[in-house]
Amino acid sequence: MSLLDMVREAGVIGAGGAGFPTHVKLTSKAEYILLNGAECEPLLRVDQQLMGLFPDEIIKGFQAAGKLVGAKKALIGIKSKHKDVISILGERIAALKAGDFVEVKELPDIYPAGDEQVLVYELTGRVVPETGIPIKVGCVVVNVETVLNIYHAGHGEHVTEKYITVAGDIPKSFTVKVPVGTPIIDVLKLSGIDNFENYAVIDGGPMMGSVMSNINGYVTKKNKGFVILKKQHHLIRRKSVSIEQAKRVNRATCEQCRMCTDMCPRYLLGHDMQPHKMMRAMNYALKDAEGQKIAQLCCQCNLCELFSCPAGLYPKWANLYFKEKLTKENIRYKPVKSKFYARRSREYRLIPSKRLIARLGLYDFDRPAPMTEVEIKPEMVHIATRQHVGAPAVPIVSVGDHVDAGQQIGKIPEDSLGAAIHTSISGTVEKVDNDFIAIRRG
Repeated sequence: MSLLDMVREAGVIGAGGAGFPTHVKLTSKAEYILLNGAECEPLLRVDQQLMGLFPDEIIKGFQAAGKLVGAKKALIGIKSKHKDVISILGERIAALKAGDFVEVKELPDIYPAGDEQVLVYELTGRVVPETGIPIKVGCVVVNVETVLNIYHAGHGEHVTEKYITVAGDIPKSFTVKVPVGTPIIDVLKLSGIDNFENYAVIDGGPMMGSVMSNINGYVTKKNKGFVILKKQHHLIRRKSVSIEQAKRVNRATCEQCRMCTDMCPRYLLGHDMQPHKMMRAMNYALKDAEGQKIAQLCCQCNLCELFSCPAGLYPKWANLYFKEKLTKENIRYKPVKSKFYARRSREYRLIPSKRLIARLGLYDFDRPAPMTEVEIKPEMVHIATRQHVGAPAVPIVSVGDHVDAGQQIGKIPEDSLGAAIHTSISGTVEKVDNDFIAIRRG
């Protein structure tokens, strides 16, 4: 079996939050393969630790992925502040005699350095075209945990575990490895908090993550972190507004200062993303669909909303409103040029992570989240059939079946984009439906 087939069989997906099936991405042919070790979301600490703990596995997995796409160079992007990890990677690249192919390149400590288009520019100087993806400029981007899973797939191991950081207003932040399908509440309770009545939880990072309406879900292969904050924290209040509330506030206050545009990472890369124009279109109920199409260039990094706007308005909501509206109307933005260049002002408008953390009110919670040895052994797991981009996995087990940890329980539908799923514990299948396969231990 080829490595590509093993990656497909193992159910490897983008572990950084996107969840794109990796076996599909690795069918591309690229000049560069880039390892996204930026982890630019405040408080999250998974990737930087994995690179320090498993450098050989990550380097070997990255090498293997690079060879699959035919890359001439494999570049590891990591923030320069992680000096210990950079040193470890450099030593191991030399020891593995991989230096002719694999190279560490340091990134500035800015947000959003982990946005794949920002990463491509920082590492190669190339600008991905509007509406495009990195392969358009000869690059494939993979996440740190993803290449670790590629390495394991090459040794016959399937994706059944996930590394997650739990941080925020808790006694001690930590990172933990948990079985896929574990109840999220079991992970959250490791924080020392038992009663979450006065707390809210952000699924993902503070910038792009959303406030969970229900914390009784289950860990998937896409989860990256959970940020626990008191409900009255201003970040929770900001993230909890509805589109109607945002529209009212925007209409009453926006003065068209265009700071949201001038600080936009995609605008600074030369794209035509201009949030202030979307604010104008929303506030004055402008009907020009042609002028609204640029909303589809928004990457939803939330910088405009949580940092740039001096009045604390909601430009991202305006982008999202028109993005969804035009999608329903089947109207698509089409670039008018093919070559893009970063704007001259970009180097003066990069947002330091420390300033962002202070603006978010998270300064007191910006601390290490060391890997913990705590073992979570849930009595029952719920493996989601929809934890990746594409069609849900088709169950291949039935109620009453006994399954062993690592066994495939869901396959990719025929002629569809998708990923296989596997059980993370040994036990008996208790329930099978369109959304979950439930398995009881033992």
